[in-house]
Amino acid sequence: MSASKWLAEWLADRQLNFLVAVNLLVVIVATVLSHGQFVDIDNLQSMGSQLPELGLLALGIMLSMVSGNGGIDLSGVALANLSGMVAALVLPMFISADDSPVLYTAVFCAITVSLGLIGGLMNGVIIARLKLTPILCTLGTSLLFTGIAVVLSNGASVRVEYLDALSAIGNGTFLQVPISLWIFVATVLLLGWLLKRTPFGLRLYLMGTNPKAAFYAGIPRDRMLIVTYGMCGVLASLAGLISATHTSSAKWDYGNSYLLIAILIAVMGGVNPAGGYGRIVCVFLAATVLQFLSSLFNLLGVSQFFGDCAWGFLLLASLALAGGERVRAIFGLGGAAPVTKVPKPPAA
Repeated sequence: MSASKWLAEWLADRQLNFLVAVNLLVVIVATVLSHGQFVDIDNLQSMGSQLPELGLLALGIMLSMVSGNGGIDLSGVALANLSGMVAALVLPMFISADDSPVLYTAVFCAITVSLGLIGGLMNGVIIARLKLTPILCTLGTSLLFTGIAVVLSNGASVRVEYLDALSAIGNGTFLQVPISLWIFVATVLLLGWLLKRTPFGLRLYLMGTNPKAAFYAGIPRDRMLIVTYGMCGVLASLAGLISATHTSSAKWDYGNSYLLIAILIAVMGGVNPAGGYGRIVCVFLAATVLQFLSSLFNLLGVSQFFGDCAWGFLLLASLALAGGERVRAIFGLGGAAPVTKVPKPPAA
């Protein structure tokens, strides 16, 4: 793609321009109000270590929304907590953290991600095979995952063994950048490539935009849904891995408010809840602007209730720029306009 065409596509996306402008504005205002403390290396690292958990959950929300059919994954937070908790409970029975720290760390990561994959695939199978509405299915599995976590832990927090290698995932840095942020950025780039450059991405966007056209094009809807929700589960488990290693504990009710914030990030990032549209870069920028605002309010000692008001204002402003069709899709007003042409997947 030529530079001029790339620039034209960039300028044509109002949501992207809005998010870039808001991020720049918040950074400038925060730097001035905090007398430079906002861009201090310690504060930047703190923001970088907090962003990945919400960002990964928001990416899972985006994928489920893009798939269409009212898709949304409400089980992400519960699955994240359960994945880290099971790894922390089961692994010490088989591997000694003191004797084999590297093996312990590798298997801990493998168990956490595997459980996330299993939970996501379970969501996908129920939605695809039993034709259950995604919001009802994932609400039910969210309660199921939470209940299992409560039973396993008796409602208490579960300690995660402290190892330098394991703790580094949630607390360490590489080139002065938090390792958890490297994981998040790598995930963003991988998903962006997957949605933009592979047949899977084209099929997912087509399925969300026009299910009937996708059916006649021979796209295997059930398989696509199972794979998509499996990916949502993996993203949730990565968030659970980061949170467990960051706090050296896992608890069934950790991050109860994260689900609504992740949905807010996805919607503010321009993802169409009716399916068929969503850009990874916009979701990433929506996550960063909320993190910037949260950090600014903490530095200034402003109540988080005011922060909630600011987030709500940003959501309304982003909806004002989103266009009538996407707003109608968000609030469920009216039917979708007939599609006469299958669009290309949006830029990642």
